[in-house]
Amino acid sequence: MTRPDMVIFDCDGVIVDSETITNVLLQEELAGRGLDLPLSEIERTFVGGTMLTVAEKAKAKGADLPDNWVAYFYDRMYEALAKGTPLITGIEAVMDLLDAAGIPYAVGSNGSLEKMAITLGQHKALHARLKDHLYSAHSVGIAKPEPGMFLLAAKDFGIAPDRCAVIDDSPTGCIAARRAGMRGMGFAEHDDGARLAAEGAEVFHRMADLPGLLGL
Repeated sequence: MTRPDMVIFDCDGVIVDSETITNVLLQEELAGRGLDLPLSEIERTFVGGTMLTVAEKAKAKGADLPDNWVAYFYDRMYEALAKGTPLITGIEAVMDLLDAAGIPYAVGSNGSLEKMAITLGQHKALHARLKDHLYSAHSVGIAKPEPGMFLLAAKDFGIAPDRCAVIDDSPTGCIAARRAGMRGMGFAEHDDGARLAAEGAEVFHRMADLPGLLGL
C-alpha cells in the first residue's frame, strides 16, 4: 500500500510539540519525589503511555507519589501547555494534501480530550479540522498499545484496517498500529527511530517527508 484510504495521527509529538514541555515538567516533578532521572530516560520510559501508567512505572522505580498524583500532575501539565504549545512543523501542509486527495484523517491519542482541547485549541483552524474526529483513550476506554482505538476510528469511517496508515512517535503507538493490521509510520524527529523500527514502523524524521511516503 502506498496511498492509504485513511490516516490516523497521534497528537502529542506528531501534531503538537507538547512532549518537550510535558517531559521537562515530569522530570522536575519526579525529581522532587525521589526519582531523579535524565531527560533521555524520561522520554524513553514514559512517552506514549497514559498518566496512570506513568505513575505506575514511576512508583516501581522508587518515586514517592501520593494517591492523588495523577490528577495533580494533570492540573500542572494543563497549566503548562496552556501557556503555549506549538505545532509540529509541516503538519498543516500534510493535512492540506490529504484534504486535496480526499483522504479522511483522525486523531488517536492516549491523552485526554481535555488535553487535546488545550493544545489543539490554541490553533483554531487546525482544531476545526480535527474536533469531530478525536479519539482519546480516556473516552474510548482502550489505550495504546492495544489496537482498539485505531480499529474504532477505522470502523467509524468505514475503512478497512489494512487501508489505514498510523502516524505515531512512540513505540506504544507503533505496536498498536501493528496489532490493528495498519501501516505504522514512526515519526522520529529527535533520534534515529530505532525503537519505532523495532516495532515494525517505517521511520521518517521530517514531517515534510510524509506526503511522499503516503503517495500524495
